[in-house]
Amino acid sequence: MTDKTPSGDALPFTHPVRVADLPTGRPTSFELAPDQAQCNAIAEDLGIPGLRKLRFSGTLAPLGKHDWQMTAKLGATVTQDCVVTLEPVTTRIDDTVERQWLRHLSAPAAGEEVEMTEDDRIEQLTDVIDLGQVMTEALALALPLYPRVDGAELPASIFAEPGVKPMTDDDAKPFAGLSGLRDKLSGKDN
Repeated sequence: MTDKTPSGDALPFTHPVRVADLPTGRPTSFELAPDQAQCNAIAEDLGIPGLRKLRFSGTLAPLGKHDWQMTAKLGATVTQDCVVTLEPVTTRIDDTVERQWLRHLSAPAAGEEVEMTEDDRIEQLTDVIDLGQVMTEALALALPLYPRVDGAELPASIFAEPGVKPMTDDDAKPFAGLSGLRDKLSGKDN
């Protein structure tokens, strides 16, 4: 892993661990707790207004002779904008993060299309495992997609051309008109 994003920008927080320096006979514990300036840089990179109390701790353990696995806990308090009112929404995130780095993961040939594996926890092992990048990626995946303040709801929007009755959600239900048709038909039979 590198300390740059795919677009070439510097990562907001890195903590590279050289695989050659890890002991192969036992797990290695780690704990990352970025300071507030680093949290602010991560928040800016993720496009959220605030991030505090970010902590990432766990173990890197050998998996066979050449591979590695990580189990970690991610804890953070994030502030996002409400999707309805744009008011700040504070959310506590507590998540378990698991990754495996495999030495003999088949790499695609240049220009070859690649199908994504079902297990997104597996990555190609390189000389360096960047725990800071893993932490930032895990945080990005754990963020609520549509944060809302309590009680915030979108008002119904109804659009129609002038002089045309707007269609409602009830009108769009496939069996909404059947009861009216039933009543109409039963009235004709009597």
